Amino acid sequence: MSQKRRKKFEEIVERFVELKDTSELMMDLAYSSLLLNSKELAEDVQELEEHVDKLHTDFELLVLSSGFKPEEAKGFLGLIRLGVVTEKIADAAAEIAEVVLRGIKPHPVLKLAIEEAEETVTYVQVTENSLITNKTLRNAQIPEETGMWVLAIRRRGKYIRPKPHTRIESGDVLIASGYAEGEEDLKKLASP
Repeated sequence: MSQKRRKKFEEIVERFVELKDTSELMMDLAYSSLLLNSKELAEDVQELEEHVDKLHTDFELLVLSSGFKPEEAKGFLGLIRLGVVTEKIADAAAEIAEVVLRGIKPHPVLKLAIEEAEETVTYVQVTENSLITNKTLRNAQIPEETGMWVLAIRRRGKYIRPKPHTRIESGDVLIASGYAEGEEDLKKLASP
């Protein structure tokens, strides 16, 4: 495979990974919005659904216009199908969030489960003087310090599904889940 084709192939893979990661993030946020009856999280899911629609279209156009030879392109058919399924997962997450946005009251069993749960989801903005600014998630040790796990990072209007090597920047909004007692610790860590 030529250097140009390899580069195009890597771009296709990169776009697919972004599509997959975003739909997974949407499911996490959708279930959290339902469990916590959080309109803010549900609105984030709806916003992401529109983003996934665009990602999916861009991904398919990239694959279809890639110019690979027929024998090279056969493998992309499976990727296109996975892209369609991934977009359906994003749609399902949006439907879960829609329950919250419509104001439908949680079933009594779900309401009891929520009240009994010791977990919460919170948003915190990272300030310039934070000890975690410019650190990777691994080095920031947020779960060890707070008991909270970062589900997503909202950065300049985009959502990032964090990985251990993801660097935290000043101005990032961390969307985290974990034990309620850790919420205050996370706020102090992110914006002292």
